[in-house]
Amino acid sequence: MGEFPVRLQKLRERRRMNRKALGELCGLSKNIIGQYERGEKEPSVRTLIELADIFEVSTDYLLGRQNFL
Repeated sequence: MGEFPVRLQKLRERRRMNRKALGELCGLSKNIIGQYERGEKEPSVRTLIELADIFEVSTDYLLGRQNFL
């Protein structure tokens, strides 16, 4: 998941959203979001889909399999 942490953080920052706010939208803690962004933890498929929906991107984009939004 090499691209996922970077893309998640960039998408979150573009929305001027802090980790706590994103976590609340997903039902996760800000610490889990931080672990995702540092590459320490990988999201479940359900969470990945939820993040893609929140940011209106594809799961392929989040995973680094697609280079455009």
